[in-house]
Amino acid sequence: MSALGQFLDETKALSCVHCGLCLSSCPTYLETGNENDSPRGRIYIMRAMQSGQLGVEAAAVRHIDLCLGCRACETACPSGVQYGTLLEETRDHIEKHHGRGLFQWLLRRFVIEQIFPLPWRLRLALLPMRMIRFLRLTFILPKFAREMMELLPQRLARGKLPAERLAKGEGRGKVGFIEGCVMQVMFGDTNDSSAELLQRDGWNVVTPASQGCCGALYAHSGQLEKARECARRNIAAFEGQSLEAIIINAAGCGSTLVEYGELLKGDPEWAERAEAFSAKVRDLVAWLDNSQVTPVKSRKKVTYHDACHLCHAQGIKDEPRQLVRARAGGEFVELVESDLCCGSAGSYNLTEPEMAKKLKSRKVQNILESGADVVVTTNPGCLLQIQSGLKKAGANHVRAVHIADYLK
Repeated sequence: MSALGQFLDETKALSCVHCGLCLSSCPTYLETGNENDSPRGRIYIMRAMQSGQLGVEAAAVRHIDLCLGCRACETACPSGVQYGTLLEETRDHIEKHHGRGLFQWLLRRFVIEQIFPLPWRLRLALLPMRMIRFLRLTFILPKFAREMMELLPQRLARGKLPAERLAKGEGRGKVGFIEGCVMQVMFGDTNDSSAELLQRDGWNVVTPASQGCCGALYAHSGQLEKARECARRNIAAFEGQSLEAIIINAAGCGSTLVEYGELLKGDPEWAERAEAFSAKVRDLVAWLDNSQVTPVKSRKKVTYHDACHLCHAQGIKDEPRQLVRARAGGEFVELVESDLCCGSAGSYNLTEPEMAKKLKSRKVQNILESGADVVVTTNPGCLLQIQSGLKKAGANHVRAVHIADYLK
């Protein structure tokens, strides 16, 4: 065992038999061809760190940092390796024992962890950036800041939902709704569309004001205790409500919400409450009734991009397609490599911009070759990444939309 202590669940790590069936599904391995940038290669590194054969040094950390955490390897794995959990445990260990350079420290600890999860701070931080863009002064910014600016949508639609919205027509019950951090700041209209769709389906929609960040950004970046704090806050916010389900419209957030039980399994006070909470979490696309979707009369071709944390982390692949097909009629076209990561991966496109750009270009090329006029997805990060890629490619005729806005 490492002198720094055991951080991996060894049983989960040993379930990898190194068969290599995950290689063709791993975006970074497809780009680099380096075994260390594959899931089984990274598991070797994780176990070597734990045993003390490998230190928490720059070369080893680099391969872990380059992982998107897309969890496509879990879909491909015949042994059921819980790679996402292993990755989060390893990153938590790395952040405790590995020193980062000033730029990465500021980006991770200040921008990503102290601004993104708090909507009021995010709104404040975006004000000068929006002003610079409005005045067309982006040329004065350093390269990394210009790249961040490219990800911002042209219009920010912020807004908070009311505490409760009543069902339209015959009521079926009550559901809770997670507003999200980025969603309520940049995609308030999408939250409104989501609530509208639920109301049409006969649900009263409850949005507790005391909810907060889901913890995904913390969990994915190696700050598990902060993620646990977020989990406890959200569990408390929704407890005591008589809810049929707790709805989320952001796949990245959903993948963490459904794993609160795993996150808090070592906490005797919260473990059972976390399991009960997660058992009620449903992505919007898995809750809506596709028989209620009205086909749109349009000749525009529509395709669908699988958000990694919906398709791979939660195993939800068919439901969104059924909804999009019901709306698009005969104009739906499948997307080549639809479930290959677009490079957003939470905050990955900020911490690893070069690899993120390669994957964005690959995704945009597949979208353009599909001939689609509209690309639908289920996650704000994917939406920002794809919109940015289409704009950079000069493909202004192709529109990227969240599924809630497309169905509304």
